[in-house]
Amino acid sequence: MFAAVGRLVVRHPVWVILAWVAAAVGVIGFAPTLTATTDEASFLPSHYESIRAAQLQQQAFPRAATPAAIIVFERQDNGPLTEADAAKVTSIAQALAGRHIPDVINLTPTPPSPNRLIQIIAVEMTPQRGPGDQAQPDAVKALRAALPDQLAGSGLKSGITGTAAQNLDAQKSGDRANAIIGITTIGLILILLLIIFRSPIIAILPVIAIGLVSQIATGLIAWANQAFDLKTDSSVSAMLIVVLFGVGTDYILFLMFRFRERLRLGEDPKTAMVSAVARAGEAIASAAGAVIIAFLALTLSTLGLFRSLGPALAIAVATTLVAGLTLIPAIVSLLGTKVFWPSKAWRHEPRGARFAAIGRSLGRRPALYAGVSGVALVILAVFSFGFHPNFDLSSGSTATESESNVWSKELLKGLPAGATEPSMVFLRSDAGQPLPADQLTAYRAALAKVPGVGQVGEPALSPDKTVADFQVTLANTPQSAAALRTVKGPLRDTAHSAAPDGTTALVGGITAVFVDIQAAVNRDYAVVFPVAAVLIMIILGLLLRSVVAPWYLILSVGLGFAATLGATVLIFQDALGEPGLIFILPVIMYLFVVALGTDYNILMVARLREEAREGRDPRDAAAMAIRHAGPTIAAAGLILAGTFASLMLAGNSTLTQMGFAISAGIAIVAFVMSLFLTPAITALLGHTAWWPGHADVDREAPRPGAHRLDRP
Repeated sequence: MFAAVGRLVVRHPVWVILAWVAAAVGVIGFAPTLTATTDEASFLPSHYESIRAAQLQQQAFPRAATPAAIIVFERQDNGPLTEADAAKVTSIAQALAGRHIPDVINLTPTPPSPNRLIQIIAVEMTPQRGPGDQAQPDAVKALRAALPDQLAGSGLKSGITGTAAQNLDAQKSGDRANAIIGITTIGLILILLLIIFRSPIIAILPVIAIGLVSQIATGLIAWANQAFDLKTDSSVSAMLIVVLFGVGTDYILFLMFRFRERLRLGEDPKTAMVSAVARAGEAIASAAGAVIIAFLALTLSTLGLFRSLGPALAIAVATTLVAGLTLIPAIVSLLGTKVFWPSKAWRHEPRGARFAAIGRSLGRRPALYAGVSGVALVILAVFSFGFHPNFDLSSGSTATESESNVWSKELLKGLPAGATEPSMVFLRSDAGQPLPADQLTAYRAALAKVPGVGQVGEPALSPDKTVADFQVTLANTPQSAAALRTVKGPLRDTAHSAAPDGTTALVGGITAVFVDIQAAVNRDYAVVFPVAAVLIMIILGLLLRSVVAPWYLILSVGLGFAATLGATVLIFQDALGEPGLIFILPVIMYLFVVALGTDYNILMVARLREEAREGRDPRDAAAMAIRHAGPTIAAAGLILAGTFASLMLAGNSTLTQMGFAISAGIAIVAFVMSLFLTPAITALLGHTAWWPGHADVDREAPRPGAHRLDRP
């Protein structure tokens, strides 16, 4: 099949290229804009308690909501606020209200904090109308622009934080991150390909081709989101850049190494490209298939975040796969050997001394290589048991120096940690009768006694007095592990058990949302991971015609995942002292390390099988596979790890952790598993690795020149 694809593309390269250009023009012209959200609650199904609480709040208190933004004031000399300062804050609130800023509904100044170090103005805004709505961010921009004039000569300093301000800063951080990641990724690919092939044409080829492919992939993702009402997290745009360029460059490398190899065997350029597609096509398609299936397994998630992330990345990889088997061969077949200009090195096989030496050493002592690499991975994997999830996507998506983050910390000087986003406990009468005042008083007292609760406000009653809203300020920051434990355990337990007969209690607010996300994620770990692993094993079994090999391949990649998570815990939690890792990290790591790691395992095992079919014994086959596939895997792993490492330059903790974890995982998979562990285990198992298909036996007679590349 792949040979037929290669022949079709090589015979009609111009038409293939024009088809891709036409597709890009059509998608750019008609596809909707890809939008993202940082609203964690939008990712949860409606049956979770926090979502039911939010629905009840909307019904009973349609005008009541947590302030969209908070304007924080303190003295420039950091001293306590005077009565004149407090009066000035009130006059600033009145002045800002007089500007009639669009979508700002109300500005409510509060008294100074008990220690008089902080005073705030709570800003109510028009609710978000959906993903991509810029009303609240634009309102924050207008307030920030108006503040300096109001503060002039007052002796006060001020900044704006809260959800709307965090969303605005996250957008700015995301745009900056995308620019940095895009420039770094492209620059890294250019430099590394120049070093590997010594050709500016090959270096520029992925940038131009994948730049075209990315426009098509982004448009297809936007259409899919629109068609299936999917919500995309704000970090997806940055991930799409590295997935498209990283994975795309990998597939181009797989193809170009094979193309160069066939040229050295004496084939003309067009025949060499057909042979390259025929020989590398199966491995590339199988590798991409494993990645796509692993991503699509996320559709089984209960979280909208994962359900949309999976198809988005699957579409990106599928588009890249089709381009790798059609667009790239078409371009290269037109250029022929000029693609290597000005280098002439493609004409001669390099000695490959380093990889040849590694291969010979592993072939002689496979047990030693398997043992050392396996033990190293197990040691790192032990640290994964210390993983603590962090559920704060909003602040994690903004730079630490952003105004919302800075003033969120300043706010803690005078107010309880949970004051920025208090929890809410709603008490509803089941019979539709007004709630008695004495029951509300007793219920409030019960809530106030809960460990971890700072204070409980007076209940606000709905117009028909059938629903009461108790604002609960937690003693810890809303996103902290301590706050989650308070809401998950004693607060919800007390809220439910202390509710008077004939009433129902629901606990809501952002901390409750995080608690429910944690429950959903734990469920997804138990469903998505095994399903993805089984589907990848099926692909491996079909590719290798073996029952044995898929087992140790998937187990080795799973060990690589655990080692990667352990390394990330070791660096960020143990060494840098961060309270936890972003909660979606294990899922993203699992998919990238398992799926992309399988790419390199597939490439290595396919070469192992090919060498065995040439009549070599298992240890010699492992040695030759490392010699010939090693440079490809090392180059591809270096480029892919480098592109994901560029996420660490984004300036926010979410992408920094993702960048380190994925790049470290890819490095572990490429340079430990694929180069050492997989060939060592395959050499030890010998023919048993291919049972029951015996895919290592070639029943056809060797062709003349078949061993030409294998001369030492």
